[in-house]
Amino acid sequence: MTEQRSHRFERGTDGPKVIVAGVDGSDSSLRAAAYAAGLARRQGALLALVYVQPVQAAAAALGAPVADTAEEMAEDLVAQVRDAMERIKGIFDIRWEFHTFRGDPYNGLVRAADDLMADAVVVGASEQAGHRFVGSVAVRLVKAGRWPVTVVP
Repeated sequence: MTEQRSHRFERGTDGPKVIVAGVDGSDSSLRAAAYAAGLARRQGALLALVYVQPVQAAAAALGAPVADTAEEMAEDLVAQVRDAMERIKGIFDIRWEFHTFRGDPYNGLVRAADDLMADAVVVGASEQAGHRFVGSVAVRLVKAGRWPVTVVP
């Protein structure tokens, strides 16, 4: 009698295969990306860098060029990542992808981690003072309890 096993996705069985790092151009997010790159290199995992484009309905309603600014930010982040990866080419071998999602940072990162079947999420600590009272993206990701979350200062 042969036993059939379903081939379903399992997190954390043989080390991470996909590490998601949230980037938004802030110093802490760039440190998080560098930390995640080191993890990905050591684990042989795919580094998925994710930028969540903010949707600012009020600004858009007033005619502010939000989409242009968000697109420019994404293009600038991709250029920074490519430049950094080019500098380490031949020294370290890191597989990486850049993804852009739309929405608020928390929901965008959740969607990215789900879509990419992430085994771990790495984010930078919030640099906004108000998050001490309201709660940061990092705290919300940890509370979701769906992936190991590393918060880089």
